[in-house]
Parts: sequence; C-alpha cells; structure tokens
Amino acid sequence: MFPKNFLWGGALAAPQVEGAYNLGGKTLTIPDCHVFNDKNDRKVTKQVQLNRALIEEAKSSLENKFPKRWGIDFYHTYKDDLKYFKEMGFKVFRYSICWARVLPQGDFNINEEGLKFYDQLIDEIIANDMIPLITISHFDFPIVLIDKYGGWANRDLIDIYVHYCKVLFDRYKNKVKYWVTFNEINMSLKAGQKTLGILNEGQANYEEMLFQGLHHQFVAAAKVTQYAHSLNEDLKIGSMVAYFTTYPHTCKPEDALAMLQEDQMKNQFYLDVLNLGEYPFYSLSYMRNKNIEIKIEQGDLELIKNHTADYIGMSYYNSMISAADTSVLELTNANVHSVFKNPHLPANEWGWQIDPVGLRYTLNHVYSRYKQPIFILENSSGFFDTLEEDGSIHDPYRIKFLNDHIKQMALAIQDGVEVIGYTMWGPIDMISSGTSEMSKRYGFVYVDQDDYGQGSKRRIRKDSFYWYKEVIRTNGGLIV
Repeated sequence: MFPKNFLWGGALAAPQVEGAYNLGGKTLTIPDCHVFNDKNDRKVTKQVQLNRALIEEAKSSLENKFPKRWGIDFYHTYKDDLKYFKEMGFKVFRYSICWARVLPQGDFNINEEGLKFYDQLIDEIIANDMIPLITISHFDFPIVLIDKYGGWANRDLIDIYVHYCKVLFDRYKNKVKYWVTFNEINMSLKAGQKTLGILNEGQANYEEMLFQGLHHQFVAAAKVTQYAHSLNEDLKIGSMVAYFTTYPHTCKPEDALAMLQEDQMKNQFYLDVLNLGEYPFYSLSYMRNKNIEIKIEQGDLELIKNHTADYIGMSYYNSMISAADTSVLELTNANVHSVFKNPHLPANEWGWQIDPVGLRYTLNHVYSRYKQPIFILENSSGFFDTLEEDGSIHDPYRIKFLNDHIKQMALAIQDGVEVIGYTMWGPIDMISSGTSEMSKRYGFVYVDQDDYGQGSKRRIRKDSFYWYKEVIRTNGGLIV
C-alpha cells in the first residue's frame, strides 16, 4: 500500500513541549505569553489576541500562568522521550528550532548555548535511527522582534531571518536533509501575531500590514532556499500550509464559486507563490479590491520565481463548507478559526469535524495542481484520555481516526499521488497551540500532567502506541 521508503513518523513543536523558557539564554516568545483560561468555551475558537500591554505584563508575570513556558519539559527529557519514538519505529521525526534560543536579542549575535541544545537533540534523533526534519519558524515568534521591529511588516526581518537560517544550514547541512521554512504559513491572515509578529492595535491598514509581512516571508523563503541549495544540493526545503479543505454547501453555482474563492485565498495563494514562484491573478485581484498595496522591491519577484520549494508540506485536520449565503449555516470549532459545520460529518469534543475522505480528496487536488512530492507533516485529532486505575490508557477513538485517515492516504497514493511521508501530529501529549490546555491530548504516549502543570510528568504508553508501532512495522499493512 505504501512505497518501500515511505517516511513514517511524528511531529512536535518547540513552543508546545520544550519548556525551559528562561534557560540557556532564551528570551520570550509569543507562546510564552499565552495564558490558559479554563473558562474558555471549547466549542468556539478563541485565539489569544495579545497586545503590547499584555506582553509587558507577561514579561514580569509568574510562569504558572503560562503553560507553554513549561511545556512537557522536553528540554530535559528529550533523550528518554525519543526512545519511545524509536521503539515505535519512527523513520522520521519533525521538530522545530526556537528562534529566540538561537538569536535571543533579535540581532545577529548567536547564542552558542542555545545551539548546543539543538546539536545534542539532532544528534540524539539520528542516534535513534530517525531522520530529523526541522521547522525553522513554528508559531514561536520572538517578543524582542516585536519590540524592535514590529514583526514581519518590517523588511529588516528578511535579513535577520536569512541570517538565522544560514546559521542553521551551515551547522546542520550534513545532518538535516528536510527543512520547512514557515509552519502553516497560510495562518498569517487569521493569526497575524502568531505567525508574523504583527500586533493588531486597531490600525486601519492592518490587513495590508499582514500581506506586506507575508511578502517579506515569501522573499525570505526564496533567499534561504537559494542559500541551502548552494551549500548542499541534496537539501530539501519545503513549504507548508494547513490545508483548509472546503466543499460547496449546495450544488448552486454561487456556492461552488464561494468554495473556489475560499480555496484560492486560504490555501492555493501560498503554494502558488512558494511552489510555483508567482503571485496568482486572483490574489492580485483580491488585494486590488481591498485597496491593499504592498511594497515589492526590485528583484523580489525574480527571487521568488527562481527559488521555489522542493516539496509541499501540509497539515490536514478537518474540512469545512462554503456558501454564498452563510446566514443559514452553523459555526463549529476547527484549526485556528471557526468554520461552517458540515452536517454529514462527526466531530471530536472540541467541535473539529472528522473527514478522512477529505484527505484523499485534498491530496489529489493538491498534487494535480502542483505535481510536487507531498509530505503530510501534521494529521491527528485531540481527545480526552482517561488514565485507568491499572495505569493503562485505552484510546480506540484515536486508533480509528488515524486508521481511517491513513487508509485514505493509501488510496490517494494508489490514485497516483506522490506522498513521501507522514508525521502524525503530537506523538507525545503536549500543550495545545490554540487553547494552551493539556487536556486536549494527541499522543501515543501519555504525560501525567494537567492543565496547570501539576502531575508526576510520568510517560505512559497508550493502546495506540502499540497500534502505530505495527502500522510502521508492516509499512501500512495493518490498516483496514
């Protein structure tokens, strides 16, 4: 069902697991300022909207208000945690590097102590027979770059990011083959502070600032791809989007058009620039209709055209529906933003709808347009888990979710789609990116820690741990 060299594995992100927010020379990041609010309605997506006042407060506040500051203490436990992934047989392990550990002051001064941690981590990944796949920027924007530059709306960020990447490429060019420049870059227009470090302070031109920041990221991605290929032609630099698969609410032509337009501006726009190397016509029309004018300097478009990504990285969590008239539709929770509910799909406890067939549809849809290898970098769903009195965790719901999605991935491969790997999101329990809670669990390995950081921190294998181990051992042959 799967190619012989298929890359099975899992993915984690530094801001959700690493902890040690004040160790090793690291400075604060946006996630370090996110507070867990146990009064949140889990059925409605509520992204934390930080402003300068809240950031200043977070700088001097106690750490027990900010779950991502402690994570699951991966900074100290990574050696033991990686052994679980080796036991499952991971071929690849995706992880992100924290920008604020490498360049903690937001300038060109390198923090050697921070890099030594990643030296040891990458060496340990390799020692455990896994290929390291590194995300360079994963929702982990340094606060110092907001204070000094105002985020990616400032073109100076291009040079700082390129310097950051050159440090990493120079150091790991012979150890790390697969890289991702920006995690889920298409989150930018919905979560600008999270991805671009651009705070919404009531600016009349805020959306224009987001598009300007995106342009700077597009240029930066092209520049670092150019540099990486000059160092080692075997390096593979990938784009990444969270694919918001959408269907028309009805067969009305107006609903089909609404679906097309949402797909264009939520998904294709970013891949058209990063993987095809040009701004698509519909994005230019969108900006023109919104009176958005971005500054494109001489040579920018040539760089973007000549240094495109080597593969498409994507996360797939759920689908949604589109309609010309949305007044009759019901909102439900989803990845980053609320979406209109599809009545034909079940959902998890947070309202995220479960659509395995949508993965096959999406893979075919993406591959037919771009004809580049696809790496599924995130796929999973959060669930409540119960630790039984005998120390076991039975999670048939997680097994069913992953089985059904992997089966559809296999069918897409049989359709002719080139899928090179699958890194399931969150193989060990961690802090939620959106809600900063621990109760929303993804992992094959349970971490005995609650929403407030309390617990033994003991790691416990769930039933799904043994199931995924067999999936990998049989190269997908276990899937039914």
